[in-house]
Parts: sequence; C-alpha cells; structure tokens
Amino acid sequence: MKEEKIIIPANGYLMLFVFLILFFGSIATMILLKNPIFIITIVAALLIAFGFIMVNPNGSRVLLLFGKYVGTVKQNGFYWVNPFYTKKKISLRASNFDSERLKVNDKLGNPIMISTILVWRVSNTYKAAFDVDNYEHFVRVQTDAAVRKLASMYPYDNFADEGHDEDITLRSSVNEVSEALEKELEERLSIAGIEVLEARIGYLAYAQEIASAMLKRQQATAIVAARHKIVEGAVSMVEMALHELNQKELLVLDEERKAAMVSNLLVILCGDKEASPVVNTGTLHQ
Repeated sequence: MKEEKIIIPANGYLMLFVFLILFFGSIATMILLKNPIFIITIVAALLIAFGFIMVNPNGSRVLLLFGKYVGTVKQNGFYWVNPFYTKKKISLRASNFDSERLKVNDKLGNPIMISTILVWRVSNTYKAAFDVDNYEHFVRVQTDAAVRKLASMYPYDNFADEGHDEDITLRSSVNEVSEALEKELEERLSIAGIEVLEARIGYLAYAQEIASAMLKRQQATAIVAARHKIVEGAVSMVEMALHELNQKELLVLDEERKAAMVSNLLVILCGDKEASPVVNTGTLHQ
C-alpha cells in the first residue's frame, strides 16, 4: 500500500462496556467459584484495554500491525482497535513556521538577510509518516532551501539607473514573490504530504556590511528624483509666467532681461532655502 487509507474502527463505548463486564464479571465469578481459570479472562480483558484510542478534532492516528500499514483514523471520537496495532499520532492542525534569518545573495549578488513565515498542515498522513524520516524537520530544511533559491531569482531592489530594470523585486513585488515561494514550497513538500496554506517573506534587509552604503544610495536616488520633479515644476512655472506676461502685455522684456528673469525664478523655485527678496526702488536700467 502506497496511499493513505481512511478507516473507522469499532465504537469505543461499546467495547468499554464489554471490557467492564468481562473484567469485573471475571473477578466476581472467580471469587464466588474460587476457580483460578478466570484469570485468563481477566488477562484478556486487560489486553482489550490496550485497544482504546481517542482521536481529537483535527487529529489522526496512523495504525500499523507488525510493520504493515493498516489505515488512518481521522474522524474524531472514542474508538477501539486491535490491541496489537501500533498507534502513531499525527496532528492535522495548521502550524506556523518562522524560519531563521538567512544570509544569501540576491540575483545581482548583493548579500541580504531574509526569512519566511510558512503556514502548513499535514494532508496525507501516509506520506508524512513513511515517505520522510521526520516531516517537521523536513519542512524546516526544505523551507530554508526554497528561500535561498527564491532570493537568487530576484534582485532586492530595482536599479534602473545601472541598467538593471527588473519587473519583479523582493522589496516591492510582495504578491508575486509570495506566489513564487508558495509554488516552490508546494513542489518540495508534496513528497511529505504537506499542504502549504500560506508563505510570506517575514524579514528582508540588506546584510550589515552593505546596509549603510545601500541606505545612502537609496537616499541619493530619492534626492535626485525629488530634484528632478522640482526642476520640472519650476520650468513649467517660469514658462507660464513668461507666457502670461507676454499675453497680457504687462511688461516687454528683451532676451537679456528675459534670461535674467528666468535665472532668478529658477534659483528661487529650485533653492533649498527660502529666498530673501530684494526690493528695487529704481528703474529696470538701474
């Protein structure tokens, strides 16, 4: 047998009634008749007691008879099985696994620290019990291997200015990366009968040795982007000012004075500090 087999054993309450009748009846009869032959029935009753099992909600019992797989009990309740069965508990509840922070290299070779949060549960008790040595340890090892592979497939961030323009990155493409991680884990853990409910990146950062340099790079990129936006807006405002002056004929400027006005406006609009106005009480020629 290579697949999981679901069985429903005998009712435990009925067998408990039989056990009580057989055990206490044998003791009472042996005392009344003073016949030691009833010790055999007492031993048989005690042997029956080893067959009682209780299956809790979202729990299971894998049953073996002298090394041969008999079946799995998944329905919760009180049951009785062959006393010679080996009964192995396997939980079917969802479990959380928060992996350790691993130091790996991303697609561009930058060292990063990454960890994942995995939600999983056993879906096939046969595979979990017999296809792997320890299914919980198997989950931990394969999760670490999947995270290492995932980190090498994508860059940490998008460096378009250096010619590395990626559609999916570890930092910004959370949904896409999570889907890729879940798919990778499902392929790896299916051999152990494990169902992946959710897999997410729990921690992501540059490694300590490059974190400071990358932070400065991000700040510089942000500053350049902000400056680009400021200059773009300033040019638009200067263009609008010149257009309004020319259209309403409020002031006629030659090319030299127009250039000076544009220069002054750009200095005011693009400067880091507030400008200090200087009032000219003379004419434009003074």
